[in-house]
Amino acid sequence: MLGVDRQLEIIRRGAAEIIAEEELAQKLKRSITTGRPLKIKLGLDPTAPDIHLGHTVVLQKVRQFQELGHETIIILGDYTARIGDPTGKSETRKQLSEEEVLTNARTYEKQIYKILDPARTRLVFNSQWLAPLNFAQVIELAAKYTVARMLEREDFARRFREGLPISIHEFFYPLMQGYDSVALEADVELGGTDQKFNLLMGRTLQREYGQEPQVALMMPILEGLDGVHKMSKSLGNYIGIDEPPREMYGKTMSLPDKLMLRYFELVTPVPLEELRHISAGLADGILHPRDVKMRLAREIVSFYHGKEAAARAEEEFKRVFQQHDLPDEIAPFQVEPGILEDGAIWLPRLLHLAGLVSSTSEGRRMIQQGGVKVDGEKVGDPNYQLVPVDGMVIRVGKRKFVRLVCG
Repeated sequence: MLGVDRQLEIIRRGAAEIIAEEELAQKLKRSITTGRPLKIKLGLDPTAPDIHLGHTVVLQKVRQFQELGHETIIILGDYTARIGDPTGKSETRKQLSEEEVLTNARTYEKQIYKILDPARTRLVFNSQWLAPLNFAQVIELAAKYTVARMLEREDFARRFREGLPISIHEFFYPLMQGYDSVALEADVELGGTDQKFNLLMGRTLQREYGQEPQVALMMPILEGLDGVHKMSKSLGNYIGIDEPPREMYGKTMSLPDKLMLRYFELVTPVPLEELRHISAGLADGILHPRDVKMRLAREIVSFYHGKEAAARAEEEFKRVFQQHDLPDEIAPFQVEPGILEDGAIWLPRLLHLAGLVSSTSEGRRMIQQGGVKVDGEKVGDPNYQLVPVDGMVIRVGKRKFVRLVCG
């Protein structure tokens, strides 16, 4: 194992807050002396089936702990997911069925191994210890915390002030997550900054059950491609880890320059020393932001698809966006006669049917903004009636293409 100072330097990378760092140093020192790895816990509620780069920030930190030789435990919260984390929510979440949770969990299990080493990862479900609890034990657990303390939590407090419903079962979410730490005797729990209340609950319950409290390590919430809001599929500002290499590369290149170093730090394995050189090079003007962003895009694509795929994605990006050529592969769209009227179709409707926009309204907006080209020619009239021709290429924005197939 590396020494305490070197481990702390790696663990601090990108971390928003560590409670308490001096406790972590003591745990690391004891781990080195005894040869016993620390138990690192991360809980994931499989409430949605797909993982994007925002989810990987904390998974990259788990990976770092793995590389330092510690025991990493991923809890797929099949029981907590049935409640749904109330963090940041203004209303009670819909409870998922057991079938929905298990379906999502299988997808999560497959995706997290794109980041974590399966041989070093212990994967467990929290139903293993939560399901056997009898009602008396649940009451005992609930007695460890007060309603007043629960209402100190911002989202609960806001809903209480505004007279919005708070179901009793929602109070059990942080208790259940905290009890996970008791069941595992966790040394460190990881989570986003939005999970602070839940992580500190683990410390509280461990003390109540006579255990040494875990260290709570919180990672920042990653901004999406818009550079403002949290990365989210609903906002469309995300990079999915299962996306094709060229899509992943192109999306990364659309990232605001101000976020490049943050992405390097939080979602790539580039060593700290190298990140310092990149930062200094940008500050001194030795490195061009475009070249640094291309390096970032290569790193991200290489991590999930390999170096060869990253190289191909970069070559295609240069050809399409710098030399204004067409990509090697363009998805076909079959133009069925039934969608035509007098041999033509309203262009926003075609864009929607081809999956290039989410609605005809978005299609109109993209046309008005100059973001739609037909065979390389910009179309500016949102009422344009297109006469489809076999082989015609429709382009929306920088990265979306279809080739029409007629007949």
